[in-house]
Amino acid sequence: MSFAFINTNFFGRESARGIGTKIALIFCLSTAHAALAQDQENAPPPKVSIAAAYTEEITDEAVFIGRAEAIDKVDIVARVNGFLDSQAVEDGALVKKDDLLFTIEPDLYEATLEARKADLDRAEANLELAKVDLARKEELYKRDATPESERDIARANELVAEAEVKAANAAIQQAQLDLSYTQIHAPFDGRIGRVTTSVGDVVGPTNPPLVNLVREAPIYVNFSLNEKQFTTVLEQVGENPASLAESNKSPNVHVTLPNGTELDETGEIVFVDNRIDPLTGAITVRAEFDNADRLIVDGAFLSVHIEALEPTLQVLIPQAALQRDQRGEFVLVVNDKQMVEQRYITTGDVVGSAIIVSEGLREGESVIVEGLQRVRPGVAVDAVVATEQPGE
Repeated sequence: MSFAFINTNFFGRESARGIGTKIALIFCLSTAHAALAQDQENAPPPKVSIAAAYTEEITDEAVFIGRAEAIDKVDIVARVNGFLDSQAVEDGALVKKDDLLFTIEPDLYEATLEARKADLDRAEANLELAKVDLARKEELYKRDATPESERDIARANELVAEAEVKAANAAIQQAQLDLSYTQIHAPFDGRIGRVTTSVGDVVGPTNPPLVNLVREAPIYVNFSLNEKQFTTVLEQVGENPASLAESNKSPNVHVTLPNGTELDETGEIVFVDNRIDPLTGAITVRAEFDNADRLIVDGAFLSVHIEALEPTLQVLIPQAALQRDQRGEFVLVVNDKQMVEQRYITTGDVVGSAIIVSEGLREGESVIVEGLQRVRPGVAVDAVVATEQPGE
């Protein structure tokens, strides 16, 4: 029943007919409001579609940012000075170990080698002469035909000649080494980058590198685990940091390429650092990939996924049931009395069209997936099972 308060001054100013009209209008509005409330009470509960929370074995994984690092990479630098005589490879070419890459003009170094050989011949002749002279002085000394000092000088001359022979041999080795440096070969299999010099340029140890060479396969991917994650991995595997890289129980490692494509290869952990970085609180871990298709490029940033060793049973619900407000994520649950309850939950990873619920729901509880806009907590509903049930 609604009551209207009418000011007496109002009666004083209005005619009797006007007052009667206003009272009739108020009465009609009150009657309509009461009828509407009665209709709402008698209306059937709104229909909603529900889906039951279900469990499924899920292999958890952690995602990190990693960076690709070539196992071998080197800047090719000329080790001797000279004119670049020839270039045997093109930019970006694949090369094998010991393939010829460049030739530096060898004429000067060939001539130097010949000169060092001549020095050796001279030193060997001087040594032979010193030996003959020493033998003669030894014989004369035995006959008291020459003083002891002469014999000693001859012996010293022989030692000097022997040293000169050794020096000449060393000079030949150096000349041979310098001559070998005029041909530059690939130190390992890989792919060269852009050649930075041209035939005819003067090159040498102090000049910029001629080209860089990178081994593309296999390749490393480095990433970091925080202290908690690293300890969890060690506990699950039952290994220590030193043996983790060699354990056949190490977790699988996968990567997602910069374009979002997941590489169809499984990497294995080959190295774990020996300390936690005090600035980041993380430890560096290295995985190795075959990189058969050369899709991982040295220096590239990648998403690294580490799978748990064993799957665990997780509760999942359709993503359509999930709502958010200032407190966080929640769902509307239909209890056994067909009443709506608001339930705040803690969610995990998305699995297809479903999402993992780590806290707040149990297996079998029903959540509303359709008709959310027609209900609120505390009202009764007519719940029907959704046509498509996830997990079936």
